[in-house]
Amino acid sequence: MKWMEISLTVSREDLEAVSEIFESFGTGGVVIEDPALIYEVISGGSRETVAMDISGVDPEAPPLVKGYLQADSSLDKTLSGLLDTLGGISRSYPQGVTLREVEDEDWMNRWREYYHPFRVGSRLMVKPTWEKVEAGEDFLVIEMDPGMAFGCGTHSSTSMCMRLLEDVVSGGEYVIDVGAGSGILAITAVKLGAAGALAVDTDAGAVRTARENVSINGLSEAITVMEANLLEGIDTGADIIVANIVADVILTLIPAAVSLLKTGGAFITSGIISGRSGELENALTSHGLVIKKVLREGEWTAFLAEKAYE
Repeated sequence: MKWMEISLTVSREDLEAVSEIFESFGTGGVVIEDPALIYEVISGGSRETVAMDISGVDPEAPPLVKGYLQADSSLDKTLSGLLDTLGGISRSYPQGVTLREVEDEDWMNRWREYYHPFRVGSRLMVKPTWEKVEAGEDFLVIEMDPGMAFGCGTHSSTSMCMRLLEDVVSGGEYVIDVGAGSGILAITAVKLGAAGALAVDTDAGAVRTARENVSINGLSEAITVMEANLLEGIDTGADIIVANIVADVILTLIPAAVSLLKTGGAFITSGIISGRSGELENALTSHGLVIKKVLREGEWTAFLAEKAYE
């Protein structure tokens, strides 16, 4: 299948608005190449360390937004609407758009350019399958090949979930990962000591990727990956449910999650734009959950809530 890669360099002030416009025209998500964030994520803020991995990248450069549309008969009409809408933000943006036709495989391999081993929280290291890192006594290695599935650990919403899993996994728990993407959160939970996990996603491609990553980490017996719409058809109780999705989907998910959570169980939610964090907090507490911890990074918020004892 052929895709059209749409790229646009934007100001940091316009980054969120442009990303939303890309998604509204059917990109299904965006790739943001932010040199400053790359330095921060990989080196913990040390630009000198990252320079060895990403020579020639200017950490002061503006971010680049990329989206992908299927190169089909509707492409021209979609692009025309996208460019008109971008022009409403800045007259220079339509002229700044670059287009490139890519194959599925080319798109997937773009991850490899900037994806290097990095630490998350106090006990975890995420590394791509194509790089070698010796496991240290003070951290657990999670091997990932995200392909086109969301969740390689670099995004704030994913890393905050991983840190919250560090807080709540003490050993022996059963975990459900809703909207699993690459499977990184289910893998993290079991690496931390959970007895087992169920990873679910609506996207067949994500399910395939998650299964591959589970196998790469040697956890196929502990983690089940299935294609499902949120928690539909699932009746197994859970000690921990984690959902790194978006606010609207989490709002829909809360009642089912509460019904499956064991008393005292943890519900971790992320992927929430900070402007909607109050709405999510109210929804969680109105369903009998107690907010135990809130993490914020940039525009993103994550909650750790507990199902109260009766």
